[in-house]
Amino acid sequence: MPSCPTIRLRGILRCTAIAVFVCAFTIAGIVPAPSSAHPAPDSFADLAAKLLPSVVNISTTQTLKTAGGDQSSPDLPQFPPGSPFEEFFHDFLERNLPKGERPELAPRKATSLGSGFIVDPAGYIVTNNHVIADADEITVILHDNTNLKAKVVARDTKTDIALLKVHTNKPLPAINWGDSDTACVGDWVLAIGNPFGLGGSVTAGIISARQRDINSGPYDDFLQTDAPINRGNSGGPMFNMDGQVIGINTAIYSPSGGSIGIGFAIPSALAKEVVAELKNEPDHVVHRGWLGVRIQAVTDEIAESLGLDRARGALVASVSDHGPAQAAGIQAGDVILDFDGKDVSDMRRLPRLVAETPVNKTVPVKLWRKRAETTVQVKVGRLEDSDERANAKPAPKKTAQSPAGLVKILGMTVSGITPELRDKYSLGDDAKGVVIVEVANNSAAAEKGFHPGDVIIEAAQEEVKSPEDLATRIDAAKKAGRKSILLLVQRQGDLRFVALRVDQS
Repeated sequence: MPSCPTIRLRGILRCTAIAVFVCAFTIAGIVPAPSSAHPAPDSFADLAAKLLPSVVNISTTQTLKTAGGDQSSPDLPQFPPGSPFEEFFHDFLERNLPKGERPELAPRKATSLGSGFIVDPAGYIVTNNHVIADADEITVILHDNTNLKAKVVARDTKTDIALLKVHTNKPLPAINWGDSDTACVGDWVLAIGNPFGLGGSVTAGIISARQRDINSGPYDDFLQTDAPINRGNSGGPMFNMDGQVIGINTAIYSPSGGSIGIGFAIPSALAKEVVAELKNEPDHVVHRGWLGVRIQAVTDEIAESLGLDRARGALVASVSDHGPAQAAGIQAGDVILDFDGKDVSDMRRLPRLVAETPVNKTVPVKLWRKRAETTVQVKVGRLEDSDERANAKPAPKKTAQSPAGLVKILGMTVSGITPELRDKYSLGDDAKGVVIVEVANNSAAAEKGFHPGDVIIEAAQEEVKSPEDLATRIDAAKKAGRKSILLLVQRQGDLRFVALRVDQS
């Protein structure tokens, strides 16, 4: 483990502040305020005094070991842990001594700091999973400086949430969850945490944005705030002006590691349900809903080719065998517009909506299919069941050979699938459609990223059996005055819809 690890996600830092010499980055997030906006307060003093006792500092220790050899070699001078002299001397030995003769550094304790908050008087505490990951020992420090040893009740890596438990002889001051869904951009929020080990620090700001995707997990739906958040704030609460938790500070965007006013928080609408399952389920595991589809974004071109009024919803690229979606009749090419009465404004919203739905609940799903709306009833499955099914590959099926022959259209040359092309492009025995054998530079196909070896399975949501089929459907789209045609393309086993312009030469 490096002495000061920084986890970057496309410029996003996870901050679990460090004490001594190890830093795990912890961040802060956004806190939404209630739907009815509060005026700017003259002071946050009364609110802060009420909330501070419910926020805790979290200290973790981890033993770092060097690889191999006698850990207590007397040949290596002893420096304080994390000392620059220690690092310098170690680098010197690495460069100048043979591997077998290098003295080894003794094991050392690394201490990391983060934040958390009490959600149950019995001693249950919420924090980020990355705050306590790999810790040998966890200590919770209350507002009155009482130190309590904590154990991990459960954790959920997909949302970066962990639930801790401490034993105490008296009830602890717990705080209440708020509703992040009612928080508006511009609402005041308050963040309390342990930045750089300075426990009980209060900062204020506003909600800067909602539904941020920072590519940290499958259910990204962060609140963004300009309330200053720094290393050590990770796992701490974001409050609205009613003193309710509407976010868990989790990450910051920073080129330097310090706060620049862009922080992210897990919204309480997601966190509250996760914490409840971690605490109350017998197996302390989050049971998530599963639909059994692979989806992609609906672009303007795809929307036009499907006859949608605008780019919205989630386009189904493929359907898992024996999954809930297949059982309900959902097909590749459908656009999911609404799930269980909730609008699917874009692709990113659907995974969270499905995950939050109780397993075995039957819900209505509104689809866009063949240029019209239709609704199906889906019995939601359990996500864990999908893992084996997703990895299980169907046995290869022998299919009729597609006619050979070449057709040049829209800058690509396509052919029927022949034994020679199967071998050349490593196509499966069950591959069907037409295969691209050449793509012209600066063509419409090249702009969309088509490559030789890609297989076109459908055009305009109709099966393609030969190159002539593809040419016919493209011509029909042109005659109908459409700007693009929707193609279902397979590349190395991965299915994806692509809208290809037909109104260009």
